[in-house]
Amino acid sequence: MNVFWHRRDLRLRDNRGLAMAARDGEVLPVFVVEEELLRRIGDRQRAFFIAGLHELREAYRERGADLLVCEGDPALALADVRERYDVDAVYYTTHYRPARCNRERRVERRFPTVAAVDLTLVDPTDLAPAYPSHSEFYDDWTAGPKPDPAPAPDPDRLVDPDEDRDLPALEAEFELPAAGYEAARRRYDRFLGDGIETYAETRDDLSAAVDRPVGAVSRMSPYIAAGMIGIREVWADATDRHERVAGAARRNVEKFRYELSWREANYHLLAHDPDLLSKNHKEFPNTIAWRNDDADFAAWKRGETGYPLVDAGMRQLEREGYIHNRPRQVVASFLTKHLLVDWQRGARHFEAELLDHDPATNYGNWQWVASTGTDTVDVRIFDPVAQTAKYDPDADYVREYVPALREVPAGKILEWPTLDRAERQRLAPDYPGPIVDRDAAYERAQRVFESALGKR
Repeated sequence: MNVFWHRRDLRLRDNRGLAMAARDGEVLPVFVVEEELLRRIGDRQRAFFIAGLHELREAYRERGADLLVCEGDPALALADVRERYDVDAVYYTTHYRPARCNRERRVERRFPTVAAVDLTLVDPTDLAPAYPSHSEFYDDWTAGPKPDPAPAPDPDRLVDPDEDRDLPALEAEFELPAAGYEAARRRYDRFLGDGIETYAETRDDLSAAVDRPVGAVSRMSPYIAAGMIGIREVWADATDRHERVAGAARRNVEKFRYELSWREANYHLLAHDPDLLSKNHKEFPNTIAWRNDDADFAAWKRGETGYPLVDAGMRQLEREGYIHNRPRQVVASFLTKHLLVDWQRGARHFEAELLDHDPATNYGNWQWVASTGTDTVDVRIFDPVAQTAKYDPDADYVREYVPALREVPAGKILEWPTLDRAERQRLAPDYPGPIVDRDAAYERAQRVFESALGKR
């Protein structure tokens, strides 16, 4: 008998480790509740993850089996399971975050294990350890084989441990999307039916994001981050659609497939740079002169910077535990460039608040936006005024999340940080003015990063 140790892979279908365990014998599925680990993730994501665990257990019970629930240190808990159930080997999915890797090593020291590459389409160790640009990574990654989705295990291979131990209780203070594989599948089917063939045209259209939250974009990130759907299944369905359409539809589907490569690139970074979550990935000859002003950071978190798109993004985060990708980049750039607050503070705030937090994606993207990661541009700065004019020209997204501006004409919202104080007071007295001058902050960021790069 084999054990499959579930972690961030809350599904039976397209779970490569589970499929391998079932191929090699009967499988006892196990989840080890680690209170320390659950406390480290944000409240919203923890509630969503626990809901997914309950769905996973139900999926096993529908097949005449069950999920064995243990508590404590995984190495000790799994050793106890092995002794009681005469287990031959423990199968699990390879992770790349250092703390999870340490847990894997402790388990490996105790008994035979089999690890499966499941979090990514291409094994990061099959690629070069570093790439100077995403395009070069993409070329190698594209050439690598993409496995088909792994089949769900035959119910006859699943073991019922005949132990009814409780999972952590569902205590959600938030409105959460439905959890589990079936919910993920429904959402993806909805996007495939009404979204993927226009994806490139709508992905940055913030008005469309308000009108069609699922459709303009996929909103699959919470499910992929929690492992409620496998990345090979997502890729296979997108690839099937890509092969069946032509013209503009094909280009739109290809854009969605291309965006999946950024997730792969971030996992590649984490696999080869375990310090990605705590240190600048790029080496600088001089120290970055972060200001780290606590009042500015607090205003940014509250969505009270006086920059409408930044504030809308942060208020969407507070309301939904999610930010659309375009304002997600803008709020990160504003914090690290206009306010010169260290990217690690922003990344940790996102980790605490995001429903779709994924360590590789969150920290890799923060470093890219902060110009400390893999971006080939030395100092990239998203101008929040220009970004609003380009991606939310009618201010639909801003008005959705910043009620104080709902009666303000769109043109004035776009110009808000540059309006004089008297006009701002007349238009929306309850909404703040800019906490930093747009041009001065932009130029300051340029100076600080050029000095860190040794160019001044």
